[in-house]
Amino acid sequence: MRYVQFGNTDLQVSQLGFGVWTVGTAWWGITDKQIALDLLRRAYDLGVTFFDTADTYGDGFGEEIVAEALGDVRDQIVLATKGGYNWYEHKERRGQQERPQDWRPEFIRFSVEESLRRLKTDRIDFWQAHNTKLDAVENDALFETLERLKEEGKLRHYGVALGPAIGWLDEGIKAMRTREIAGLQMIYNMLEQDPGRELSRVAEEEGVALVVRVPHSSGMLEGKYTADTKFEKNDHRQHRPKEWLTTGLQKLEKLRFLTEGRDITIGQAALKFVWQTPMCSVALPNIYNTEQLEEFAAASDKADLTAEDLARIADLYDNKFYLEQSAAGAVA
Repeated sequence: MRYVQFGNTDLQVSQLGFGVWTVGTAWWGITDKQIALDLLRRAYDLGVTFFDTADTYGDGFGEEIVAEALGDVRDQIVLATKGGYNWYEHKERRGQQERPQDWRPEFIRFSVEESLRRLKTDRIDFWQAHNTKLDAVENDALFETLERLKEEGKLRHYGVALGPAIGWLDEGIKAMRTREIAGLQMIYNMLEQDPGRELSRVAEEEGVALVVRVPHSSGMLEGKYTADTKFEKNDHRQHRPKEWLTTGLQKLEKLRFLTEGRDITIGQAALKFVWQTPMCSVALPNIYNTEQLEEFAAASDKADLTAEDLARIADLYDNKFYLEQSAAGAVA
């Protein structure tokens, strides 16, 4: 496992992080608590030191399980969590529908204190405003509160997490340009490079660390899907249209050159692509079984992609992977 500096901070983090949403919610089909505990502990044993959760995952469970699994190695890991959703007063939720956000200073302070309690720690290494919109980025009181919490030692560093879906370019740029944030979380991968390319450019100018989630494009770049793949009822991917699967598989075929004759899987190559993007310190793949975790953990020590590889990926993306329909209706 390789370890890198987190932007301009004093934090050293493992390139591979663990996104606790896969074990702290039921969205990925994991409902057995022991499986979740075992995966978190195995990740640490494999060298993972960056664990990213949120107060809203499982209404607090996503923080509690990190404390239960890794409390005995608290000083050896980097704890990242998020806040801003007022799920305390708005318990009802349909699927993954967003709850109301609350950026009032008193609520942010309350939610940070509650996160500290659930994480059983006296400080959060990297706190993120969860799924930040412009109203939060432009909220001076919010960032003044975060600065005070940092001065008090309750937060070591803070930043923003963009979402829930891909996008939010203006919000990300404004946060990096106008706020003293240490890091920014975004969606970015070989199949979905925008707005990540521009966010990476600005992050490099501002010295902001990037945390990348969905590096495998919701599993497409793990190389396990087929045209017949079906998702379980409680798996959020079941809501995607069939075209997402078929088009994604066609794009994946164009990336075969990354693995042919090489000791690397497409899932590992996808992580390498992220880590070789400027300021992308940590990748958070969706981890839901031990085999997958071990494959991803081994990626860090694999040979980097070459300059020619990266140029070819960029060309494929810029040309939409040559998937435009010809006049005859065939895939070009």
